[in-house]
Amino acid sequence: MTWQTWIHVVTLWLLGSLLSGLTLGTEPSEDPLARSSRPNIVVFLVDDLGVMDTSVPFLLDSAGQPQRYPLNEFYRTPNLERLASQGVRLNNFYAMSVCSPTRTSIITGQNAARHRVTQWIRSEGNNRGKFGPLHWNWTGFATPQSTLPSVLRTAGYRTIYIGKAHFGPIGQPTEFPDALGYDVNIAGCSWGQPGSYYGQDGYGQLQGNRSRSVPHLDKYHGTDTFLTEALTQEARSQIDHCLADNQPFFLQFAPYAVHAPFQSNPRYAANYSDSGKSKDAQAYATLVESMDTALGELMDQLNQRGIAENTLILFLGDNGGDAPLGPTHEHHSSFPLRGKKGTHYEGGSRTPFIAAWAKPDPNNRWQQQLPIAAGQVNSQIATVMDLYPTLLSLADVNPPADHVLDGFDLALQLANQPNPDRSNQFLLHFPHDHRSSYFTSLRVDNWKLIYHYFPEQNPAKTRYELFDLDADPYENHNLADQHSAKVSELLATMIQQLSEQSALYPVDEQGQALEITSER
Repeated sequence: MTWQTWIHVVTLWLLGSLLSGLTLGTEPSEDPLARSSRPNIVVFLVDDLGVMDTSVPFLLDSAGQPQRYPLNEFYRTPNLERLASQGVRLNNFYAMSVCSPTRTSIITGQNAARHRVTQWIRSEGNNRGKFGPLHWNWTGFATPQSTLPSVLRTAGYRTIYIGKAHFGPIGQPTEFPDALGYDVNIAGCSWGQPGSYYGQDGYGQLQGNRSRSVPHLDKYHGTDTFLTEALTQEARSQIDHCLADNQPFFLQFAPYAVHAPFQSNPRYAANYSDSGKSKDAQAYATLVESMDTALGELMDQLNQRGIAENTLILFLGDNGGDAPLGPTHEHHSSFPLRGKKGTHYEGGSRTPFIAAWAKPDPNNRWQQQLPIAAGQVNSQIATVMDLYPTLLSLADVNPPADHVLDGFDLALQLANQPNPDRSNQFLLHFPHDHRSSYFTSLRVDNWKLIYHYFPEQNPAKTRYELFDLDADPYENHNLADQHSAKVSELLATMIQQLSEQSALYPVDEQGQALEITSER
């Protein structure tokens, strides 16, 4: 072979290889790891889903095993059971007691006392309440470069928001998720509930509560597509777009369900017609099952596309449950826990949390980096602030140097190992008027102290409530009078944490801050 022939053969071979590579580049790779340099992330955030609102048991019996209660038998969430079987449950997982503070804490890694979005945001204006702090952050978190999606976007992620947002009021930059670091926003806006769950109503644009109509879903108007199903279709489409572009994705899927209005999904209504529960409670159960179906469809798609091994799913609620079952401050909607969302009791801020790889594979690079104990329950305290550092650690991305974090990396807990470096504490600061008004609570290990700024507004009519959650997980017995030393100890810790986070306090009639003092 002459040297000219040899060069010609090599040139043809190189050209063929190049063209072959270009052609293959338009098709999904057989190797999930070849598609992206980082794992995909799905945060499945359900509105108003309490820890007792699924068929997955989160509470443990005296032997440390999951214990089923009547509400676990009432709800039907087979796909969540599937996720739990291949992932780990954190059964002492806390959110803020209402939605906007929690959603802001997820994208900042900060406690609401620090980021100061301490109340749910009213779309039309300041919702501080009569004695709320004058300068609370009612327009939303205004440092978008520090948010979780913004930081992930700089690392090459396509950041997608689908569903309820509720980050800021109308007319503010925080009104839509696009301004907070999300490349794609579908259906996210200022308000926290849909005008309707029905496609025939245009999700509020054609009928229903037009002031709360869900945007961006016009193509489903006039159809029988339930809102949760429309959002699921949009999420699936966005995942396929990312695959076509060979780009890792961060998907925050936040269906408006299970927030009121409690409108029944006819697809599931027959499952609850003989339950003996009220019409609203049955409708609520269909919203729960609709959410579960959405989870299953996303999990199936990830498997079908060959990226399940490379995709982490974090499932959680944004505050305690709001099932239309019984009085707000008693043992009904969250039974055996006490209280609903918006209250200072455990039912107000305990939420379900499950972390799982969409398809477990011990040989997968990312799963070796973040192993998850399948089918296990970890009982160490964890919070919504932990998502930010956990996900950045997995993606090997550093937070902004000047951004303070209150959360902890959950890696050890997801492997069902104790994290000796985290404080086993949770501070909940709510200086506003709501179901439970003007309170700060602090859990430290098994002890929980609640401080009421206006005792007369507390259903218990007392300034202090103290519970031993090991002996009394259902908060029936206030021990404040019997354990005054423990009250003083926890009060000092509460004051210190509020000070460190520059918290804002309720005010009196003259507008003076009602700071907590160590004097009882």
